[in-house]
Amino acid sequence: MSFSKEEKAMWLEDWRKSGKKAWAYAKENGLIPQTFVGWTKKDLKPADGFVEVHPKALPLLKTAMILVEKGEVRIHIPLGLSNCELRLILENIRASL
Repeated sequence: MSFSKEEKAMWLEDWRKSGKKAWAYAKENGLIPQTFVGWTKKDLKPADGFVEVHPKALPLLKTAMILVEKGEVRIHIPLGLSNCELRLILENIRASL
């Protein structure tokens, strides 16, 4: 059985919230463990260290922002992102620094 990107994202988000090991979560939810573990590795691996985020993908907010600073690098992240979007951005920032 194949899953769409949206379905995979849903499974991965639910797995993160569960706090369980990927293998155990997959078995409990009727997924093929080897396949699911592969999804988790692809999901966490940054392509070039940074992920391009198109302005149209983010809501225009004139409210609070999160500021992430490391050396001379300053990244402003608007509040209001989903947990999945924020996690992806922060994981890629961490992997790049």
